[in-house]
Amino acid sequence: MLSSNKKPHIVFLFSDTGGGHRSAAQAIIEALEIYYPDQVTTEMVDFFVEYAPPPFDMAPATYAQMGQLPELWKFGYKLSDGKRRSKFIQEVLWPYIRKSTSNLVEEHPCDLFISVHPIVNTPILHALEENPIPYMIVITDMVTTHAFWYNTRATLTLTSTEEARDRGLEFGLNQDQIKVVGQPIADQYRRPSASKSDLQKQLGWPQDLPVVLMIGGGEGMGPIEEMARVVDAAGLDLMMVVIAGRNQSLKQNLEGAKLQSQHEILGFVDHMPDLMNAADIIITKAGPGTISEAFVAGLPIILYSRMPGQEDGNIDYVVNKGAGVWAPRSEDVVETLKTWLDDPAERQKVAKIAKSLARPNASKDIAGEIIKIVNNP
Repeated sequence: MLSSNKKPHIVFLFSDTGGGHRSAAQAIIEALEIYYPDQVTTEMVDFFVEYAPPPFDMAPATYAQMGQLPELWKFGYKLSDGKRRSKFIQEVLWPYIRKSTSNLVEEHPCDLFISVHPIVNTPILHALEENPIPYMIVITDMVTTHAFWYNTRATLTLTSTEEARDRGLEFGLNQDQIKVVGQPIADQYRRPSASKSDLQKQLGWPQDLPVVLMIGGGEGMGPIEEMARVVDAAGLDLMMVVIAGRNQSLKQNLEGAKLQSQHEILGFVDHMPDLMNAADIIITKAGPGTISEAFVAGLPIILYSRMPGQEDGNIDYVVNKGAGVWAPRSEDVVETLKTWLDDPAERQKVAKIAKSLARPNASKDIAGEIIKIVNNP
């Protein structure tokens, strides 16, 4: 059932269960608005919250808790991955989710569905078997991509790395069904609002000290507090900027800590492009969005945590390419910082490699693929 709007209407399917699904959808919508203004209309649908039957509707609320149980998460990820296992699981669940999936399709008539989440793809494509609406998948995981991402009935699948594309070919996609474009990120990363020195002045950061940005994703996941305290205790000549995200207890604990280093503790922020473009080093969990943003900003990367399964390959990618290090212990973080502070040339070398891996035009390129599809149904 196609949309009756004069302009093609696009429905983005996402959910707030990690992986930067919401921010990826927003980045693509932003690119459409900037580079193809007034050509399409868009809406975002959180399929878990709005349509999934119990207990699946609780997925976004429980995601952060699952992050505290990495071995359980890893078990579930591995158990459901693989061509046969994933197919079996989805076939078993289909009778239970058929109605809610059909309701979603019926209540959101459009000219193109775009998925930025792996779970929804096969169910929606099942529901569209009698309805020839194009379906695009934008994979928001970098390397270790789950089987749920891939479906040969999708019109087009876009990935951020060649590794993710190769896996899609292994799952039976044709060469012309899958392309590498990069990770969709906000347009401001590729077009900084000011020079680095001006951004530092605007943010009130020193220009005579390296600024280290510490990030744990939107939920402030991982041992950020311990890491910040250990880095502070090391007495390094730097400024720490810690992004606690929505983790209020983390923010309050660090604000109440007697930190000796120059520092700034922030909660959830909406000016991350400015923060990254003004920083010198980033310490982060191995989330694909943050890594891709760091590439564009040209930041050497210290990875300290990951969601096992889906983010394992991100670590290998960053380390093997030479764009950063894996430092799961606070002591490892301190040692890397010492090395990079003592040897600025080495730090700049790593930063240059990170910059070379960037795909700053990813969101713009994805928007271009969208326009091709809706203009040539």
